Amino acid sequence: MSENYTALYEQHKKTGASFTDFGGWQMPLKYESELAEHHAVRNAAGLFDLSHMGEVWVTGPQAAAFLDYALVGKLSAVAEGKAKYSLICDADGGIIDDLITYRRAADKFLVVPNAGNAAVVAAALLERAAGFDVVVEDASAETSLVAVQGPNAEAILLKLVPAEQHSLVTELKYYAAVEVSIAGDQLLLARTGYTGEDGFEIYVPNQDAAELWEALLEAGEGHGLIPAGLAARDSLRLEAGMPLYGNELSRHVNAYAAGLGPVVALSKESDFVGKEALAAIKAAGVGSTIGQKLVGLKGAGRRAARAHYSVLKDGTLIGEVTSGQPSPTLGYPVALAYVDVEHSAPGTTVEVDLRGKAEPFEVVPLPFYKRSK
Repeated sequence: MSENYTALYEQHKKTGASFTDFGGWQMPLKYESELAEHHAVRNAAGLFDLSHMGEVWVTGPQAAAFLDYALVGKLSAVAEGKAKYSLICDADGGIIDDLITYRRAADKFLVVPNAGNAAVVAAALLERAAGFDVVVEDASAETSLVAVQGPNAEAILLKLVPAEQHSLVTELKYYAAVEVSIAGDQLLLARTGYTGEDGFEIYVPNQDAAELWEALLEAGEGHGLIPAGLAARDSLRLEAGMPLYGNELSRHVNAYAAGLGPVVALSKESDFVGKEALAAIKAAGVGSTIGQKLVGLKGAGRRAARAHYSVLKDGTLIGEVTSGQPSPTLGYPVALAYVDVEHSAPGTTVEVDLRGKAEPFEVVPLPFYKRSK
C-alpha cells in the first residue's frame, strides 16, 4: 500500500470508496458503480479528487522566457487568465510528461504535471531554470485539486459562488481560469478537465479541501452529482480520445507519433529542450509517413481490447494497444493503439489478438465521443 494519501482520503473512506494505487497515491477507484459514475458525468455531474496531481509555480521576470525554453509550446504567447496544454520533453524528444500551464500574471505561471511525474517535472524545471531569473516552487504537497465535470457542473458551481461573481463563472472560457469565492474561500477555478464534458477544476489548500468537497456534494443535490473515481475517469478520457501518461505517452514516444505535433512550437525563435531532435523527427516523417502512429480502434464485436494486446493485419504484427475497454456511452469496444503508419488511415480494418483469438477492429478518427455544445 502506498504511503501517499490526499486530504480527502477520509471523505472517500466514509463514502465507501474502493481504493487503488495510482502514481504512488491511494486513490478512489470507484464508490458504488463505475458505470453509474461514468453515466453521471455524461448526463449530469461527477465529483473527482485529483489531489494527486502536481502544482508547480514558476514566477519571476523571465518566467515566460524560461517556460518557452523548458516546454515545447510557446507559453509566452498565452494571455493572462488563459491556459495551454503542452509537453516537457527530453533532449531526444521523448515525452517526460504532458501538462497544463496557467498564466496567472505576466510573471506568474502554474504548471500542473501528472501524479506520478510531479516530482520528476519539478526537478526538471528546477534544473532547466539555471541562468534564468525565475523561482520554481513545488506546491504539490500543500495543494488539493477537486473537479466537477458534466453538463450540470456550471449550475452546481453557481450555487456556491456569490451572485455578483456569477458572470465570472458563466463567461469563463475553456482552458481559462479565474479566482472566485467558492463556499466562502477565494480559490482558483479553471474550466478544464479530462472527461470530454464541460466542467471545472478547483485548486484549494489542503486544509480547506474537505469543506469544499462536502459543499460541492450538497450543492449537487438535485443536479445528479455523485463522487466518481479513477475507473470512470479512465473510461471517460478514453472515449474523449485523451492520452494517459504511462499508456499512450512516455519517454519512448515522441509528440508526432502520439498525434501531438501541433503542440510543438518549432517556429519559436528561441531554443527549447528537445527542439533539434523534434525538428529532425518531424522532417523524417515519423508518425506521419514512417514509423508508428497513435490511432483509435472501434471493435466490431463485443469483446474489448486491453493494454498491451497485439494489433495484427492479415496475421502480421503491426502494433500494440495502449488503452482499451467497452465504451459505456457508445455501446461498443474502443481502444487506442500504436500501429504502423501504412495501416493507420481511418476505415482500415485490423485485428486485435484477444487472448488467442483475433477479432476485427476498424481504425476510426478520434475522439470516439464528442459532446454536443
